[in-house]
Order: sequence, then C-alpha cells, then structure tokens
Amino acid sequence: MQNEVLNSWIADGLRSAFGDSLGVVPGLERPKQAAHGDWATNVALQLAKPLGRSPRDVAVALKAALDAQGHPWVQEVTIAGPGFINLRLHPAARFAVVAEVLRAGAAFGHSASRAGEKVLVEFVSANPTGPLHTGHARQAALGDTLCNILDTQGASVHREFYYNDAGNQIDNLARSVQLRAQGIGPEAPEWPEDAYRGDYIIEIGRAFLERHGDVNDIDAVRRFAVDMLRAEQDRDLTAFGVRRFDCYYLESSLYADGRVERTVAALQASGHTFERDGALWLRSTDFGDDKDRVMRKAAGGYTYFVPDVAYHVAKWERGFRQVVNIQGTDHHGTIARVRAGLQALAIGIPKGYPDYLLHSMVRVMRGGEEVKLSKRAGSYITLGELIEWVGRDAVRFFLVSRKADSEFTFDIDLALSQSEENPVYYVQYAHARICSVLREAALTPQALADADLAVLTHDKAQALASRLADYPALLTTAARDLAPHLLPFYLREVAAAFHAWYNAERFLVDALRERTARVALAAATAQVLANALALLGVSAPEKM
Repeated sequence: MQNEVLNSWIADGLRSAFGDSLGVVPGLERPKQAAHGDWATNVALQLAKPLGRSPRDVAVALKAALDAQGHPWVQEVTIAGPGFINLRLHPAARFAVVAEVLRAGAAFGHSASRAGEKVLVEFVSANPTGPLHTGHARQAALGDTLCNILDTQGASVHREFYYNDAGNQIDNLARSVQLRAQGIGPEAPEWPEDAYRGDYIIEIGRAFLERHGDVNDIDAVRRFAVDMLRAEQDRDLTAFGVRRFDCYYLESSLYADGRVERTVAALQASGHTFERDGALWLRSTDFGDDKDRVMRKAAGGYTYFVPDVAYHVAKWERGFRQVVNIQGTDHHGTIARVRAGLQALAIGIPKGYPDYLLHSMVRVMRGGEEVKLSKRAGSYITLGELIEWVGRDAVRFFLVSRKADSEFTFDIDLALSQSEENPVYYVQYAHARICSVLREAALTPQALADADLAVLTHDKAQALASRLADYPALLTTAARDLAPHLLPFYLREVAAAFHAWYNAERFLVDALRERTARVALAAATAQVLANALALLGVSAPEKM
C-alpha cells in the first residue's frame, strides 16, 4: 500500500537523521492543495520539542536524509511553512495503484494488520416488542458495515444480537396482545396506559387465536408474541441484507444461569456497594460516574444496568478483548455505570471497555414534511416501510452516510431521485458508466494488466488515481476509529473524480496505448467502487 511504503521510508529517514529512540510514527496525509505534492507529513513539528530544535531545522535534517537515501517513487521532497514535509511522486508511481487494484480485485485494500484479534460487535439488539424502526435500521446499517470493515483488516469478527426478553416491556406486550385477542382496544377503560397500540398487536392477537385460542394463558401469549416479533425482525433484517448473527444472546439467560446474582455478589464483595433506604447501591463515583447508582430497588428487582454489567462480564470471559456496542444516543448514560461496574469487579477488564458507537435517531421527510406515523406500528416508521419506499440500497447508503452521532434526516424524495444530488445514485451511476465503457472497449484482463500507464498525463486522471490509492488507509482508519461513515464520503469522492475525468478526456480513442491505459484506470476505479459498495451492503449495478 502506497502510504505504508512511504511511511516506512520516512521512518528510515528519521532513524538516519536522529537515531532510533524517537518513538514517533510518521503519518502521511493528502495536502489541502494539490500543488503542494502528493503526500505531506507534519512529523518535523511533532519532533521539534523532544529534539530541542525548531520544526524547520528538523525538517531540513529529515529532508537531507530522505534525499540521500532516495526512493524510486519519490520525485521531489520539499519543505513548506514552519516545517511540513511534502512529497511529490513520479507520474508512474501515481498510477502504480492501477495494476495493484487489477491484480488484487475484490481483496484490494484488505490487510492482515489485525489478524488474531477477536472483536465482538453488538448491534440492533431490539426488544422483541414491535417491528424494527428507523433507529434500528441505522444501527443495522452501521453495525453490518463496521463488521465488514473490520473483516478487511483480518480481525475475527463476532456479530451479536442481544434480546431484552425479560422485564416490564415484555409483560406489557403480552398484556396488550391478550387484550386485543379479547376484543378490547385502547378506547376501553381497562386498557393500560403503557400498552402497545400499533396494528401489529391486532395481527399478533388474531394469529394467536387462530393457533391456540386460550387467551387466558398469559405465558403462552407472551411466548407466542415474542416468537412472532422475533421472526418478523429476522425477515426485515434479511431483506435489509443483514443475513447473519453469530449469536442471539438472551437477557433471560443471565438470570436463568445465575450470572446476574453472581455479578451482584461479586460487586458486594468488592467493597464498592452500600445500602440506603432499603436499596442496594453501586458507588460508581469511585470510577468517574457523576453520581452513585441504584442496583437493586427497595421494592425489589434490579435496575437495567445490572444485567448489562453481567452481560459484559460474559463477553470478557468469552475472550473478546475488544467489544463495540452500537446503540442510540439515549443510551449515553449507560456507559459510565456499566464501565464502573466492570471496574469495581477488578477482574482485569480495562477502563475503556466496552467501546461504544452511539447514533442519533432518524427523521423521515417526504414532500418537505416530516413523516411520523406508520400504518403498522402506529407511532414510528419501520425499517420495512423504508425499504418498501426507496429500496435497500438507498436505505443502507443513506443511513451510514453521516457520522453516527450526528442528526440525520432521511429525505425520501432525494433517495428516489436520479440526479447527482442523490449520493447513492451518483456513485452507482459511476460504476455503471464504467461497465459500459468496459463492454465497448472489449479488452482482455491481460491487456489491461499490461497497460502502459505512463501515457496517462491528464491531471484529472492523476487525481482519480490518488483517490484510489487512499482506499487501503481509509479502511484502516475506519476500522480503528469505528467510523463506517468514511466509506460513503470516500465513494462520493471517487465518483466525483471519475465523472470529472470522464468529462475531460475521451477513453475509447483510436490510439491503442492511450485507449488501453485509460480503460485500465477506469476498470480499477470500477473495482474500488464495487469493493467499497459491497462493504456497505449496496449493489454495484452494471447497467442503469
């Protein structure tokens, strides 16, 4: 990978100029202005203080070392501003990525840098009390994409769905279905205020009567309702392209196998709990929380974070040293208390465990107005409805296209438009346009692999090749920073660079060398687009 090779070269230059004990890893980034070169690093500014020299002096010494050792890819090393090092590559080096992409194919960008790491990603984890809503949809898109990105880095990724199948919400579900099956609706005086009102409750009640009949058996109603809703959630996730989870972990199992009780006993033994007003408390302020938290209520029963602590102990004991929880921003308060509980246990779990990727909820707009009501759910738009309205590709692309914790408005009209304002259409159209060129060119894979890329001189072609070379580093960064939103941003950049080149230079010219080289760059672009779209779970159409 281009930036890895050049980083290693700069590291050699640092050792040559300053010795082996610097402990600084150089980092390369694209200059803000293309005129400054192909890559830039601020490593001289980082080293100025530890070396006791000005950044400019450090940059001059590093440039001398780099010039002395040379590199076949690097045409020129320059210093800019207070001490930035800029690298300008030889034209052939800029286009070396084309052969690399064509050779690697679907594996381009993959790395073994995280081989041997076990990473558990928990996502969706919807209560089986209703259809999946737009928040679950965003979580599913983020989680599935992040897992795909981690896969490219060689990590062993475990996908987990946590079912909250215990507690008051399930009791409310069972009672709601029972009442509907008895012909009692929200208008009746005996209808509980916190009962579920969507039409799907009527559907479950009707199905229960058809198959069982005895609505007085509340346990049977509960089991039936949960099973029916879990099956519906599975169907929606499959339609969304989330086809597998490695584990469906049941909250009820934490109680059934005694794990919650053992965790509470261990917390009491740790000395970080106390009793007050008949309740059991965790002194979570010992671990940075803003106030102490109730574990067991005076009236009996545990607060919801207690089984969460027990669940994360189970994750740790299963060997997962990195755990990522993808949840809504309304769970922000959970983070401090869960981590406090894990620290209080003193079983070797690090302070930052687990990692969280929090996402904001989704507003849906159509015709300039917010859509709030669902035909089936009554109070929210479902994942199934989103897919029905705009298709899976648009839903998945859009829901990952912003940083997870940023507010997101899903514009139905934009998702259906066939214009460059619609990002998924814009990217897919770039891929389809290239496929059309490839069909018309009818060049063999070997001819493309043997292309003389030295004839590619247009600045738009060079800009496109630079974007392709960024892909491996982008995947590494997205995996490290838990930032799947970087993929849609990158795809738009590549599509824009391709469309700009397509409009500036003809591909299917008479001269064979030029035609083959241009088609080879286009083919590499199509491959990178397809690779990145696949990670998003979005199709790469060959015709549109």
